[in-house]
Amino acid sequence: PLSYRNCEMGFEKKIVIDCRGHLLGRLASVVAKQLLEGQKIVAVRCEGLNISGKFIRNKYKFLIYLRKKTATNPKKGPFHFRAPAMIFWKTVRGMLPHRIDRGARALRRLKVFDGIPPPYDTVKKMVVPSALRVLRLKPQRPYTDLGRLATEVGWKYANTVSALEAKRKVKAAAWYERQKKLASFKAQAVAQTQSA
Repeated sequence: PLSYRNCEMGFEKKIVIDCRGHLLGRLASVVAKQLLEGQKIVAVRCEGLNISGKFIRNKYKFLIYLRKKTATNPKKGPFHFRAPAMIFWKTVRGMLPHRIDRGARALRRLKVFDGIPPPYDTVKKMVVPSALRVLRLKPQRPYTDLGRLATEVGWKYANTVSALEAKRKVKAAAWYERQKKLASFKAQAVAQTQSA
C-alpha cells in the first residue's frame, strides 16, 4: 500500500487512489511528495474525503475563504473551486512549488475526479494507511464529509455523481458475482482432474 511514513511504495506507472475515507490534508501531503518524485497519480471519489472537525466550523472557514478576492477586479482571482475534486487539487497545489517548472510538472502528473469515471472503474485502487480517518482520528472525534461541504457552498452535481456511482456499483456487483462463479468452476475442474 501507498504509505509515505514507512516508504512501502515502489515506483509504478500510474497509481489510482480511492480517496473515500481519507483525511484531506494528510492525503494531499502524501500525494504532493509522490508527485515531486515523478509518480503519476489519479485520485477518484474525491467527494468521499473527510476533514477533521465539526461540519459547521469547516463550513464557516470555507465561507470566510470565499470572501477573499481581488479588491480592484475580482475576476483576477483568487478562484474558489466548489467541486470536491478541485478542492483536493488546490490543496495539493498549495503543497507544491507550482510556480516553478519542477512543481508545475509535478502538478501535471495529478488527475482528480468526483466519482469513478469509466477508465478507472475497472482498475485496482489503492489507499494510503497514514491518511485514513479510521486510523488517524479517535472514534469519537467529529469530522466533515467534503461532498456535503461542497454541496452547501455551491457544488451542484452531488446528485448526478451519486446516481452514476449507484449504476457503477450495480455493474461492479454483477462482475464480482461472475468472477466468483468462474472461480468455483475452475476449482471444480481442478478437483476433477486431480481425482481422475
